[in-house]
Amino acid sequence: MPSSELGDALARLWRTIEARRGASPDSSYTAKLLAAGPEGVARKLGEEALEAVIEAVKGDKSALTRESADVLYHLMVLWEAAGLSPDDVAAELTRREGVSGIDEKRSRKN
Repeated sequence: MPSSELGDALARLWRTIEARRGASPDSSYTAKLLAAGPEGVARKLGEEALEAVIEAVKGDKSALTRESADVLYHLMVLWEAAGLSPDDVAAELTRREGVSGIDEKRSRKN
């Protein structure tokens, strides 16, 4: 079970990302990502996710930990770029509680 430390760290990260929205891309990596728009951030998230997959397959827990942090950071930057918030995602997770993954996937309109 995740600790409150994880939740606290993610909340601090979100506040930092929000604060960087108006920063100069020359002085802030987050601002630089946001300036690339959702498409640019999504590309970077894809790269980071692939790196996490590679480290998981290799069995390198330390590298997977680092890459996982990168994935979470880039995912949260993507939320900001797309106009979402952690509360939006939390509401969706809450909606899915108690629903089997198979049933949830079947209910999607794709």
